[in-house]
Amino acid sequence: MKKLYTMYMCVLTAALFATGSATAQTAREEIKANRLLAGSNYLDYDHRGETPVLTPTPKGYEPFYMSHYGRHGSRWLIGEKSYTRILEKMRKAKQQDKLTATGLHVLQQLEEFYLTTTDRLGDLTTVGERQHHGIGQRMAHNFPEIFCSTGVHIDARSTTVNRCILSMIAECEELAAANPTAVFHNDVSESLQYYLNQPRKGLVKAMANKAREHRNNLMKSRQAPLVMHDNIIATLFNDTQWADDSLDAARTASALFEVASNMQSHDTDIDLMQLFTDEEVYGQWQARNIGWYLDYGNALIGEGALPFSQKNLLKNIIATADTVTQTQATLRFGHEVCVMPLACLLELDSCNYATDDMTTLDSHWRNYRIFPMACNIQLVFYRPVKGKKGDILVKALLNEREARLPAVTENFPYYRWADLRRYYLDKIETFEKREKEFEEK
Repeated sequence: MKKLYTMYMCVLTAALFATGSATAQTAREEIKANRLLAGSNYLDYDHRGETPVLTPTPKGYEPFYMSHYGRHGSRWLIGEKSYTRILEKMRKAKQQDKLTATGLHVLQQLEEFYLTTTDRLGDLTTVGERQHHGIGQRMAHNFPEIFCSTGVHIDARSTTVNRCILSMIAECEELAAANPTAVFHNDVSESLQYYLNQPRKGLVKAMANKAREHRNNLMKSRQAPLVMHDNIIATLFNDTQWADDSLDAARTASALFEVASNMQSHDTDIDLMQLFTDEEVYGQWQARNIGWYLDYGNALIGEGALPFSQKNLLKNIIATADTVTQTQATLRFGHEVCVMPLACLLELDSCNYATDDMTTLDSHWRNYRIFPMACNIQLVFYRPVKGKKGDILVKALLNEREARLPAVTENFPYYRWADLRRYYLDKIETFEKREKEFEEK
């Protein structure tokens, strides 16, 4: 497997080198062109940029199975404090006559929107439902051999969270509309949580705590890139020194940015992002990019353990694929805290990038490419058409874009499933030995 991986890295490095960097945009440039990207995990799936056309099916092959894991669509913010944190600060400023005219208008917008959150915290929004209808439509369009096959069996499972269940329903509605003969099995149960939303424990939890402490220390020591907030504070408050002393200007800017970022989850004309300068928007995103990477990515401080929070999910993907004997699909619905580490564990493109240099992280790893709202991983399996012989092939789609996998291929994006299956099982086995040693200490 080491030889296989070494060959893969050589092929990948050569491919990346061949593409060059002349036409590549920096994160700063991408965010300036599309501010919604700075929303990180709040990014509207339908505003992440154009999706390239998929590579045609290899000659002599046909798709026959899809294994999928997807995040719920856009939602209201989960915790009430996500709304009240900024509201309380601005109400205090209003009481002391410290708001500018713009600040008063923003407070009014926030108050009015806050009324809509009653009993809706964490719920799927209309935007989120629409995202999954679109994904379902494209699944049927891109892979009719699977989803439009007569009597195809579609097994769809969700975590017990309402927004995930409704996302599953939206996708299944489109697949049913595309193929009335499809046979669905939907399941929602606590018994599925061990792989649909695996809790951290043991070595993974210990490394996650270590990484989180490191992140907090970075922020406190000012070693992380600084986030500018002078303009937004001056825009909202007529006494910036008071805002800094009484409200903590940096936290105030961050609290407003969270609400502003998630406005794209709603059909609303409220645009709070326009209050921030380009530099402020980029800085807010950069801080979040670092935070997500240290919490769930393959940061060196985590010693390679954090992506294994999705070990059970990968095991389920492999075990389920082993049982497939006919055209079918397995759809799983959950959360970004599963999609992201799974993408790392599968080593899709540069998702598994490992570093301890946070100043250059965004040159290699950008969260909005991995886990926007409704993010998903689709593994599409191909078999030789009747009368032909050949290996089972697989290709990976990360948010419906073809991604590289940790194996050698002369026909990207198609890989031999046997190579990948062996690689992933060996990877899991190696980690489980580490887990056992950790538990025995």
